Order: sequence, then structure tokens, then C-alpha cells
Amino acid sequence: MTLEELFSKFKRPLNKERRALVAKAYEFSKKAHEGQSRKSGEPYFNHALETAAILAEIGMGSRTVSAGLLHDVPEDTNFTLEDIKQEFGEEIASLVGGITKLGRFKLRGSKEENRLENLRKIFLAMAEDIRVVLIKLADRLHNMRTLEHLPREKQTRIATETMEIFAPIANRLGIGEIKGELEDLAFKYLDPKNYKMAKALLETEYSKRKEDLELAMTELGKEMKANGVAVIDIHGRTKHIYRFFLKLKKHNMDPQRVYDVVAIRIIVPKISVCYEALGTVHRKYRPLVGRIKDYISLPKPNGYKSLHTTIFGPSGRILEVQIRTPRMHDEAEFGIAAHWIYATHHSWKDYILGRSPKVEIPEKELQWVRQIREWHQEIKENGEDFFQGLKLDFFRNHIFAFTPMGEVIDLPEDATPIDFAYAIHSEVGAKTTGAKADGKLVPLDYKIKNGQVIEILTSKEMKTPNQDWLRIARTAYAKSRIRHQLKKAGVMVK
Repeated sequence: MTLEELFSKFKRPLNKERRALVAKAYEFSKKAHEGQSRKSGEPYFNHALETAAILAEIGMGSRTVSAGLLHDVPEDTNFTLEDIKQEFGEEIASLVGGITKLGRFKLRGSKEENRLENLRKIFLAMAEDIRVVLIKLADRLHNMRTLEHLPREKQTRIATETMEIFAPIANRLGIGEIKGELEDLAFKYLDPKNYKMAKALLETEYSKRKEDLELAMTELGKEMKANGVAVIDIHGRTKHIYRFFLKLKKHNMDPQRVYDVVAIRIIVPKISVCYEALGTVHRKYRPLVGRIKDYISLPKPNGYKSLHTTIFGPSGRILEVQIRTPRMHDEAEFGIAAHWIYATHHSWKDYILGRSPKVEIPEKELQWVRQIREWHQEIKENGEDFFQGLKLDFFRNHIFAFTPMGEVIDLPEDATPIDFAYAIHSEVGAKTTGAKADGKLVPLDYKIKNGQVIEILTSKEMKTPNQDWLRIARTAYAKSRIRHQLKKAGVMVK
């Protein structure tokens, strides 16, 4: 890949100064890695270049891409982090330094303490500057693409940590394309037999549905035009192999019950047109009852927005249709990284420290990053607590619940009203006396269901939480706040 080819990967054209910065990082990295080769025999610089290209493709700017070009320099060459600081400034050096620390991340079951400590590092790096973790994801994606050149034992270890750690991180950050590819590549090495079976079955199902898909796209395009609905693009997509396999298992390995093997994506200029397009789709093709999902009004926990409907296509085959704006599409593909596409300038630390962000990142979208930082400060002496909390708060499936005022609260499955109260605010949690779900009184250990309206009943005076709440609460964040409040009140915590 040439420098000009790298420039072509950027979502927004670079000005003269930013092109010069990337060109300088390109030449510096190329010189630093000169003479080094990867296991495949290709020049090591190719890895740095491919990492940078992935970052440019998901919407990152010149400084992050430059850090991607330089990310292995301090670890693998004679140049130091101080050299990078002198040449490129403190911000880029800080990003490269963060990657250098994460470079020691290894998931080894026989060394549980090291595993926990490295997990702690990756999540704290996320809380310090999200760009460090985005660079690490790009680095990991290219390593997974070239995993065939490593010994079997290393392939298994790297694929395991990819599936257990990095794919869930990409998912939580809303980066659908990276998450899907990481899962597929890890699946290939962890379960090659089922990977081959699912891949072959997916290809067969796609070939069966391809003609229907293409005809439906053509007919919907004509229908939109006839009804005066503005459309920017209509295209199709195929489900990722690993996600297809999970759906197969859920439906007794019957591919006919997997409705979203292929999907039509309709990109329209603005939100109001999304709903016009949905009406047009339903007038043309009969919708499947109960399969209409409005993720615009109620986005997924990772920020995903779109309208979904399932229809009976031209020959009666079931197809999924997704309708979204260009920004929603970028955010679905690139997640948190997409916010850099639409920003003129950014400072992640402004966001983390509570100052007005210069990059347009919704407050709710990354509230959990701040919670990880706060929670870690209180349990840093206990790595096992940190890991167990991550497994529940971060890696589990999430649900939505609403306050009576319509505010959306993002919670892990099996969360209770205590978790809900503390997710609103620590003071609300401490004052809790009871709860209602959809207007009916429920016990504090009630498991909240997706979409319920939860009302927290409180006392007027500040009160100390009940020690039993440590048993009732499911989220590590709620438990850490309860412990903190109990200790502050002089209560001995069991």
C-alpha cells in the first residue's frame, strides 16, 4: 500500500497540514521497521500500515492514524517513546505509549493474576483515551487476518482472547464491522468444523435468496421514487458467519428460521424520511407481524440506530429491511469512531473529565466508561472483583428500562431496581425505599425486563443503604457505590 492509497482510505479529505503529519509518520515508521519481517515473510512495516488503514477506514483522524503507523516503534525498534514525543508531540506519543502498555496484554488461563491485571489495564486505557483501544482493535484485526502464519498454539490463544475480550469491546463501542470480522476470524480457528459448516450453509442460503434480494431492491427503488421518498442508496448485506451460526443453534439448525441471512439497507437523508420509507416498504410488501423494531426511538445500548422490518419478498421468501440515515449507517459500521467523522476537532480527555466535548459524543453513550473509572478506584485492591464485575456489567447482554419521565437506562440482564436506582444517581440509590415496574409494586430483588418503566420510591432524607443490597445488586457499579456509602457512614461491610 502506498502513501496515496492510505490517504484514499480517510473518510474525510485531509488538509495540507494533516497530510504532512501522516506522511511524516509513514516515513518514520518505515525507516524504524526497516529490515524487520513478520512470520509471513512480509516487511513488518506492512502491519503498521494496515493498522493505520483500518483506522482511516473507520473514520479516525490524522493523529490517531499517525499513532497507528507508529504503534509498534517503541516496542520493536531502536527508537524510543521519547523520540516519538520529540518528532510528533505529546498527544501522539501518549497514544503510542498507551498501545505499548497494552501490547503486553496476554490472556493466559494459567496466570490468572496477570490476566486480571491486563484486563484492568485495557479498561483503564479505555477510560483514559478511547483512541488507544481503537488502535488496539485495528492492530488486533490485522493480526487476526494474518493468523495462519503462526503456530497452532498461538493461533488458539490469540483467537480465544479475540473472542472473549476484543470482539465484545468492539461490540460495546458499536463498531459492527470490526466486531463481526473479529468473531468470524476467531471462530475459524476455535471451531474449524462448525465454521466450515456454517460458512457453506450461509453461502447456500445466500445463493437461494440472492435473486429475491436483488429483485426486491429494484422494486423498492422504483416504489420509493414513485412515492417521492428521497433515497441515497439501496444495497444488500449478508450476515456474518459466527452470528449466523449462533442463530442456527437457537433455531435447531434450521436456516429457514433465520430471517436476516440477507438484508436490504435503505439509506435516506434524514430521520423523518426513515419513517416514510418504512411505510412505503410495507405498502409494497407484507410485513411479518411482530418483527418491526424501532431502534431510532430506542437505540441499542451501544448507540445503534435504525428501523428494522421483516417482509415477505417478491417470491414469498422472508427478507429483513434496515432503514437509516447516512450518519446512522456510519455509526452502525464504525460505532464510537464515527463521531470523529462528524467532528471538526476533538479532545477525549475533555469528555472524560466532564468538560464540554469538542467531539460530538453523546453523554449517555459512554457513561459506562466513566463508571469503570470510578468503580476501579474503589476496588483496585481486588482484581477478581474487577474481572467478575466486567463479566456482568460489560460482557453480558444488556436491556433497556425507562424512568417515568422517559429517560432510557441501560442495564445488564437480571438487573434489579437497586441497580436501576444507582444507574440514575448514587443519591437516588441511597434514598431508595421501594420500586414499581409498569405501575405495580415490585420487590427490590425483582429482575427488570426489557422495556419496562421503573419508578424508584425514595425517602426525603438522605439514608444509608441497606447492607443486604450488596446481595441484591447485580452490577459492580451499584455494589461499589453501596460499599462506599456504607463505609462513609461508618458501617462495617461484610
